[in-house]
Amino acid sequence: MLSLLFKLGRTKNTLETTVLQIQQGDKDLQNDFIEKYKPFIAKSVSSVCKRFISEQDDEFSIGLIAFNEAIEKYSADKGSSLLTFADLLIKRRVIDFIRKESRNKTLRIDFSDNDDENFYAKVEAKQSIEQYQNSIDTEKRKEEILRFHQLLTEFGLSFNEIVNHSPKHVDARQNALKIAKIIAEDEALKTTLFEKKQLPVKKLEKIVEVSRKTIERNRKYIIGMTLIFSEDFEYLKDYIKGVLPE
Repeated sequence: MLSLLFKLGRTKNTLETTVLQIQQGDKDLQNDFIEKYKPFIAKSVSSVCKRFISEQDDEFSIGLIAFNEAIEKYSADKGSSLLTFADLLIKRRVIDFIRKESRNKTLRIDFSDNDDENFYAKVEAKQSIEQYQNSIDTEKRKEEILRFHQLLTEFGLSFNEIVNHSPKHVDARQNALKIAKIIAEDEALKTTLFEKKQLPVKKLEKIVEVSRKTIERNRKYIIGMTLIFSEDFEYLKDYIKGVLPE
């Protein structure tokens, strides 16, 4: 068991060291590293496409670009491993690509043909694309919820706690969302929250027209909403958009 843990730790350190060298400008190492992890890229892309992916597929190219992006953006301070971060980024970019392609196919369908057989074939094609689009949306929504759950865990919170501590009155909920948005858009406040895993209550008292008692009472909900505003949560942001006035 100890030997296994040692090997895992050594592998992680080796990856981090390699990525750091690449980020410092070692292009040869970058090319070798990407070549070595092509099977990993293909596996990540295949899990989204639900079919075998080869290097000739457009989706693989998207995954390759995303893996390179992950190398350039990765920081060990974020808590996740390089491969976890890369897998997430690859899947996100491939899903975005598929969604864009689906939209383009939908726009290219011509319904001007009056032939009944052709017309119904095109309707079926459109429905098929829409169903696939819905499945992609569902997959991405699940991914966001999983990422949100992982973030909440880092703050000692759970999804159920956020739901249960949601302010009951609309005005109170809007005020809590406004506070969350203020924190997300203020680098100093956001840094304090992410580093200390606590709301910067004293600083907030000077900015918002809400009492300390109210901030403390809605603490868990405010933290949860701040995480949503701070990260790339497309679907979760849409969900709360109707509650927060422009």
